[in-house]
Amino acid sequence: MAYDSDAKQQTSMITKRISTETILANLKKKVDAREPIMISSAGSGLVAKLQEKAGTDCINTFSGARLRANGMGTMSMMWPILDSNKQTLDYTREDIMPALDGKAFVCACLNANDPLKDMRMVLQECKDMGVNSVSNIGPSISYVDHDSEIYRVMTSAGITLDNEIELLKLAKEEMDMVSIGLAFTLEDSIRICAEAKPHIFCYHAGTTKGGIKGYDNGMTIEETAEQTEHAYQKCREVHPDVILVAHGAAMENPPDAQFILDNTSGHGFWTGSSTERLPIERAVTAAANEFTALRFSK
Repeated sequence: MAYDSDAKQQTSMITKRISTETILANLKKKVDAREPIMISSAGSGLVAKLQEKAGTDCINTFSGARLRANGMGTMSMMWPILDSNKQTLDYTREDIMPALDGKAFVCACLNANDPLKDMRMVLQECKDMGVNSVSNIGPSISYVDHDSEIYRVMTSAGITLDNEIELLKLAKEEMDMVSIGLAFTLEDSIRICAEAKPHIFCYHAGTTKGGIKGYDNGMTIEETAEQTEHAYQKCREVHPDVILVAHGAAMENPPDAQFILDNTSGHGFWTGSSTERLPIERAVTAAANEFTALRFSK
């Protein structure tokens, strides 16, 4: 019987691991070559496998992506319906890592405001499963309207951006992990870049529009690019070496992402719903409609 090395590789139960040194070296190569960096969210192993096969650089896992895979909106993770860190770690370990072949690195997006966990232990658990990158979006207080009463209540209770900054600093400075900061406001973006100095920073322009669960805040792609570029410039003032990527709002499809690349000074983009929820909705709906349209010939 012939030995098929490719088949053996595809069925291996040992997940390949990518070191922090290799991740950073690969990112630098892409930045130097002016090749866009792509980060993608995945709520299931199948989506992660397809994204890696397509060439994404980083697959991030977080509670919102998992909930999206179950038919709920991303913002469901803001409600106290589950242990977001446990959900992220569990499905990353059981669904995502076994599905990959080591070409893309995995970033676990964590809730830094979890009062029941020592985040140093959570980060060590990430490293033990082969995850050498972390972000603060699992969920983040930056999601919440800073002028609202609920924001003031939450921050007075100790749910703060300070904790998210400390998580990113711990990951980068002590745990030797690739840190990816993310924020929704210009103020929070500047703070994260100035204080945490993440390797990568993503400016989140708003929830991605389109599909069943998308939310359209009315922002055009031109406005998304303008707002993103403004944030990039301010972030560079406090952290000149940061790798900058864009996400959300009107960036719904590849032409939108190309517009962002052409009209901002960043290094790439972060896709969430646009390479996960939206294509799944379209493909499944189209296939199911074709089947339900069938009729008996006689």
